[in-house]
Amino acid sequence: MHKTGVEIIYQDDGIIVINKPAGVSVTKDRSGKEQLTDILAGQIDKQVCSQLRLIHRLDKDTSGVMILAKNIEAQKRFTSYFEKREIKKTYLALVSGIVRGREGTIDAPLLPDPKNPQLMRITSKKGKEAVTDWRLLADFGLLSLLAVTPLTGRTHQIRVHLASIGLPVAIDPLYGSSRPILLSDFKSDYRLGIGQIERPLIERLTLHAYQLVIPAEAGIQPNCFIAQLDKKFTATLKMLTKYNRLGPAAFINPDDFSKILNGDAL
Repeated sequence: MHKTGVEIIYQDDGIIVINKPAGVSVTKDRSGKEQLTDILAGQIDKQVCSQLRLIHRLDKDTSGVMILAKNIEAQKRFTSYFEKREIKKTYLALVSGIVRGREGTIDAPLLPDPKNPQLMRITSKKGKEAVTDWRLLADFGLLSLLAVTPLTGRTHQIRVHLASIGLPVAIDPLYGSSRPILLSDFKSDYRLGIGQIERPLIERLTLHAYQLVIPAEAGIQPNCFIAQLDKKFTATLKMLTKYNRLGPAAFINPDDFSKILNGDAL
């Protein structure tokens, strides 16, 4: 079993909503590590677990809210909601670069890179439609926090789109930098003791599927599911908020900081 398990946010006879940890693949991959259903098998009925079906995906290194279907009927119904864009997903993305403006829309078709099929790239020829909305939540200086809503569901869409406007996800080995975030990067009076080595605040992909809203016709209450940030992502946000030059005023809407810490809807 995964050392922390998987947080189950909601379940009924048709679906289960979980907070997927970063580093866990939703399908078998070449690493040989446990996949999502292997971990869930230790937490829910094994027969139910064996019948779980994917409705949508999250990248292996992306954490956050995800719906799985317990039967084919639920899979078809919720897949239809996604196809009709009736389910709204909101991600939190910690990005580097200078944010120009408070919000924007990126409309740029995507296609697998012919030189490396594991990567996606923007192309106007034969690319599949890809649209991403973003808004600025907090400007910390070197780093910023965005709320990002993908209107389409292409592979690596948010990561490629944000990088294309000069706001790459702060830690993203595929499309940006793999360098971890250190407290000494932004705390001016940071000092280490003799012989001490600074530990990173966070060293994984700084992208999290925070919120998912399903249509009222699904008949599920509540219809908004929140996946809270893990300890390292939360600690990073707290330190950035404390030590940037504006303090908590770095948040455009002061309430957003407490909403994120408490796991409330944005």
